[in-house]
Formats: sequence, C-alpha cells, structure tokens
Amino acid sequence: MEEGEEEVLGLLDKVLEDEDVFEYEVDADMVLPCTRTEFKGDTEKGLEMKKLVLSGFLASEEIYINQLDALLLPMRPLKATATTSKPVLTVEQIETIFYKIQDIYEIHKEFYDALFPNIQQWDDKVTVGHLFQKLASQLGIYKAFLDNYKMAVETVEKCSQSNSQFQMISENVKVKGPKDSKDCTTIVTMEALLYKPIDRVTRSTLVLHDLLKHTPKEHPDFALLQDALRISQNFLSSINEEIDPRRTAVTTPKGEVRQLVKDGFLVEVSEGTRKLRHVFLFTDLLLCAKMKKTAVGRNQQYECKWYIPLADLTFQTLDDSDSCTHVQTLPEHEIEEMKIKISVIKSEIQKEKKSQKGQSRNVDRLRKKMNEQESCLLLHSPTIPFRIHNRNGKSYLFLLSSDYERSEWRESIQKLQKKDLQSCVLSSLELQVLTSSCFKLRTVHNIPVTTNKDDEESSGLYGFLHVIVHSATGFKESANLYCTLEVDSFGYFVSKAKTRVFRDTTEPHWNEEFEIELEGSQCLRILCYEKCYDKSKLNKDDNEIVDKIMGKGQVQLDPQTVQSKNWHVDVIEMNGIKVEFSMKFTSRDLSLKRTPSKKQSGVFGVKISVVTKRERSKVPYIVRQCIEEVEKRGIDEVGIYRISGVATDIQALKAAFDTNTKDILVMLSDMDINAIAGTLKLYFRELPEPLLTDRLYPAFMEGIALSDPAAKENCMMHLLRSLPDPNLITFLTLLEHLKRVAEKEPVNKMSLHNLATVFGPTLLRPSESESNKPHITLASDIWSHDVMAQVQVLLYYLQHPPISFAELKRNTLYFSTDV
Repeated sequence: MEEGEEEVLGLLDKVLEDEDVFEYEVDADMVLPCTRTEFKGDTEKGLEMKKLVLSGFLASEEIYINQLDALLLPMRPLKATATTSKPVLTVEQIETIFYKIQDIYEIHKEFYDALFPNIQQWDDKVTVGHLFQKLASQLGIYKAFLDNYKMAVETVEKCSQSNSQFQMISENVKVKGPKDSKDCTTIVTMEALLYKPIDRVTRSTLVLHDLLKHTPKEHPDFALLQDALRISQNFLSSINEEIDPRRTAVTTPKGEVRQLVKDGFLVEVSEGTRKLRHVFLFTDLLLCAKMKKTAVGRNQQYECKWYIPLADLTFQTLDDSDSCTHVQTLPEHEIEEMKIKISVIKSEIQKEKKSQKGQSRNVDRLRKKMNEQESCLLLHSPTIPFRIHNRNGKSYLFLLSSDYERSEWRESIQKLQKKDLQSCVLSSLELQVLTSSCFKLRTVHNIPVTTNKDDEESSGLYGFLHVIVHSATGFKESANLYCTLEVDSFGYFVSKAKTRVFRDTTEPHWNEEFEIELEGSQCLRILCYEKCYDKSKLNKDDNEIVDKIMGKGQVQLDPQTVQSKNWHVDVIEMNGIKVEFSMKFTSRDLSLKRTPSKKQSGVFGVKISVVTKRERSKVPYIVRQCIEEVEKRGIDEVGIYRISGVATDIQALKAAFDTNTKDILVMLSDMDINAIAGTLKLYFRELPEPLLTDRLYPAFMEGIALSDPAAKENCMMHLLRSLPDPNLITFLTLLEHLKRVAEKEPVNKMSLHNLATVFGPTLLRPSESESNKPHITLASDIWSHDVMAQVQVLLYYLQHPPISFAELKRNTLYFSTDV
C-alpha cells in the first residue's frame, strides 16, 4: 500500500466507528395539537399558533440538516481514496451517489441559521416569509436531485454488492441528533437517507399551509408565504406527475430513460412571423411544440413542430447563415403603448372588484382584453436571437428578451452534449408518445401573463430601485470585466443599466450606483461579462452580444427587505464568482414628490424663475449645457435618456452645477453621456413644482382628452401661453432638443413616444393635493390614466410642427375658457 493511503482508509474506518454520530427519529413536521380557542384574540391566537408551527418545523429542520451532514461525512474520505491506487469508489460513482447533497445541505443550513433567531426573539412583528420564499425559489436543486435519485440508489446497491467496505459504510450511517437530545446512536442506511430530501419537500409544503392558516392577511408575511406555497405546489405537482407509475418512460437509443431537463415558452420566428412555442429539452433531444386547440372539457395536448437530436444540434451565428431571416418587429412606441394599456386595464379590474356594483362579467371582459394585450406584448418584446441548427437539416431562430435566458439554454444543451450522445430518428408512434408525455412532464405550466396568476399573487414593485454594484471576486485570470442589471417587466426581462469596464483585473471594484425604474418587478438579475475588444469577432447582428458571460445570477425583490430606508447589502454567487451589491427601493410617489427648497443658492430644487433671474438667462445654464453635450456626443447613443447613468457621476455633476464649479465644462466633456442625460432628468424631477406647473395640470388633463382636433389645438396652445415665460422658453428648448434626438431613432432607438414616456411624468405631475386622492393609491395605478395622459400631453407637443415663443405670444386664439 502506498504511503498516505493507510491514512485515507483510516478515515473511512473512523466514519464507521464514530460513536458521536447518531440519529434522532420523530415525526418531524407534526404540529402541536392546539386549537384556536385556546388563545385570546384572533390575531394573538393566530400568531401564537404560527410560533408553534415554526418551532416544530425548526426542530425538524435541525434533524434534516443532521441527516444531510451524515450523508456528506463518508463522501469526503471516499473522494480522497478515489485518487489512490485502491479506490473504494470511482469519482463518477461518488458524484452520482452524493449528487447535489452538499448544495441542499448549504441551502437548509442557511435557512435554519436565519430562522432560529427569529423564533428565539418572537413577537408579532417578526417576519419569516422572505426566508420561506427564498427556500422555495431554490427548489430547482431538488429537481436536479430527483432526476438523479434513481441512479444514485442503483449505484449504492451495485457498489455495495461489489465492495464489502462500501457495503459496511452504506448500511451503517449515523446521524447527529438535536443539540438538547440525550439519545445515542440510531443506525440508518444510506439508501434511507437519500430518500429524506424527497420526503422533505412534501413536509415543507404542509408546513406552509399551516403557517398561512395562522398568518393574518394584513401581516407582511402573508403574501410571501402564499408565493412560497404556490412555487412549492407547482413543483410538487410536476414531481408527482413524473413519478406516477401509470406513466410510461420513453427510452433513448442507448436504452437509457429519456428525462426532461428544461422547458419554457420561447418566441420562434417561422416564415418571418413570431410564434409562441413551448420548447422541451430532453437528455438527448430538443423538441419544439405548440398547444393544440381542443374542444372544451378535453385534456390539452401538444403538437410537435420539430425536434433535433442533441448529437446533431449546433449553435449558429449570423455569419454562419446564408441569409438573415427577416424578423417582424413592432415600433418601440407601440410596445410602450401596450404596457400603458395593460396598466390601465389592471387598474379598471381593481376598481371593478372594489365596487359593490362590480359584475364578474365586466371583470371577465377586462381580463380577456388584458390577456390579448399581454400576449401580444410577450410575443413582440423579445429581440435577442438564439439560433440553433440541425447538422442534417434546417436552422431555427428563437427570440429571447434577455441574454440570461439564451445563456441558460445554451449551457444546458452544451452540458448534455458532453455525454456520449447518439443521433436518433423517432418513428411517428414514438414521437406521438413523447409529445403526449410533454403535457404532464412540463415544469413551466403557464404562459407568464397576469391572467394565469392568482389574484392574490404579488403584483411586484412600482418605483425606483437604487443599486450599487460594489465588487466581484472569484475570477481565475485577469480580464476586462463589466456587469449589466436586468429587472422583469410585464412577463419579460429588460436590461436597465451597465457598469463601466474594469480592465485587466481579477478583482474589479466598480462601486457604481444606478437608479432603475421598476414596473411591477419582482426580480433583479446581474450578469457579469468579459469585454471583447477584438473587432474581428464582432457580429453583424445588432442584438447579438459577443462579449463572454462569466457569470449570472438573480435575487428576488422582497418588498420587506427592499423597502427599508437603509441600504440592503447582498451577494450573488454565479459560477464560482461572487458579486457584492447593495440596493434600496423608493416608491414612484416618493421619488417624484416635490419638496419646496429652502436653498438660497444652487439650481437643483430651486424655482426655475429664481435660477433664470439670477443667471440673467432665458433658459437655465444646466439645461443648455446638458442639451449641448448630449447633441454633441450622445445623440447616436442607443437608449439615450432611457439607460440609467451612474448615480455617483450624476451626483458629482449635480454638486458641480449647484456650486457653479469653474471646471464644469471639463467635467461634462469627460463624463459618461448617460450620466449627463440623467443629470438633466434629475434637474426637472427635483424642481419644486413640475415645469408645466401644478396650477395648469388639471387643464392639461382635460385638454388632451378633447376629441375635436381644432378644440384640442386651441386649448393646448392656450395652455402653453399661460405658462410663466421661463417655464415656457425652457419647455420649448427641451422640445426641439427631443425632436432632434428622435430624428436619430434608427440609430439610438429612441422614438418620440419613448422620449415622451421618459419625460412626460416628470414635466407634468399632479400637485400634492391631487396625488393624495384615493383614485391613485394602488401601486399599479401609477401606470394608469394619469401617466398615460402625461405621456400623451408631451407627445402631442413633440408631434406638433415647430412652436415659436414669439409667435405663440403674438397669436390671439379664440379659446377663452379660464384656466
């Protein structure tokens, strides 16, 4: 025996002999038999019961962690022997048996450590919903474990038969009991322990049911626990269907069971038209299907459009294809209009439900209308191409809304392609059986539209998310690194911000702050890229990102955590890389709230008339300089005024303008153009009252609603003449600038409608007394009638022929209604 091998095998013997390790068996999730009548007051009763449920669950969680730890104990010495001349098991066998156990252990250890102090310091304000929601969001690890479970148990059995040393280990695993337990050792088999994670998901779901029963609806935990239960139930239903013995498994050409690895709804471009498809990735092939139209009452079924064996699948770039597929696209302003319509309909549904006269028929009609808009938006919003090719046949093009999804699909396929795959041709019968199984196998059940969600599901956050991307670690080699930030909006993800490139480093320190607008968002994603400077690798396709994704991760926007006034520090782990960031949330109402300034100097938060009088100018210096700089070097920038600038740069410019720094022009010429655009938006947002004034706001709302074009023209021009001169001249200056920006729409992708959407709610805003009215108290109402009208007012002037200040003042119009 080689030197060192005796020590490794000794470790294995220690695992068998260790008397400090034992198991404590109880019916872990059994809730104590207390009835509601034993407590005073409904809320008090519920919270006391909730504590009892949580305490029981915490005790069972400790037992479960110890069971997982017992499984991991022999894994380490087994791994050590695998590289010696006398291995007990091969590396492959070890990885199969202990697949995902370490990950599951870490998830539950983190959950237990976070839950324990809450139970110890229990009161009616304690919130735990976010912990259960996070736990539920990690069920994907369990899916991977379950897919491997059968193979893991079979491997334990085979290895036990062929290796007596391993047989002794597998039949004599000992598990730690609870800290306060006096019980000694209970021996358990490895096979029994491998079943524990399967059992755990069911028990966790039952506990969520109990917690919800005893959590008042108004408690912050209620919505979060409900969300966790929904995720768990969806997961369980898909798992239960998979292990249903009545279902027949389909075998691959090599005789292995074909398993579903991933599925989801993607937009396919077929004959120049966008089609919504449900795509299924199996262990040996990719299948593209669509839902069949069936008679009412009949079970839904899928129809296979095409499939590609993974052995024949390659990823195609634009340069590989003979010709570029023409993709049908909607103008961006139509996309924005759809969003506003959806928000208006949501608002109407809420009002109908609150109204005692609200008829379910009206709600159904509105839901149908909203479903049409959301489905259309879902179909037309994705633009990022994902091309796949069959070596023996056709190529196919999907459009995705995020590079995150494209990377996930590509990685999942490439991981499967590392195995020894064989090409296959399915007979019509085999294809029919496989396609029929898709309906039960699917893990993504519904198209992500509102009508497919429960009414009580969280509607997400509306307002502004402030994010500071601090730093990243875990890179093995120096690279040019940057991050992008994405949030979900209306069922798909939108890229909102991008850090600068940190060059030639393994530890980038960006420390950049961004303000990201949220429209019903529930999730923040961070993607870390390596910047490509090799021009020979640039792709001709505008939407194709050639930079390499180094890592990607996402975090749920938990309202309880995010809405704190303090910054919330977090870390996203992605492929061994850790990105540290902080975030806090401001509701739209708070972020746009006008506060009269007490400042005697500066320009931000000071009345526009005071600034122009002090400067002896017609338009504030800050407005003129920012416009000039944007027109000089930002007019071709994609997403100018829409992409967030770095908040620290914007604050630096704000301070420079406020103190009238001599170096302001040098700062402007050196600063990132998105920061300059952001400074201009911030100036208008921080005015003590909107540029178009509080007094005229109701009249603007009435004027834009007029149907007769002549009356509307009369009214809208009269309202402009009613503005104070500094406001009017500044508004006309901004108007002409935005028109010049929109002239470059083919390059910068900013239409008049996009610009109206960005500036409308900032230039035109109800006064405090208006905004406190009950008709805009709902979060989703933020994007309702008022915002739609604000956008339409600015769009009206942007689409109007040039308006001259002198001509406007000189002309006498016949509109004499008092303003």
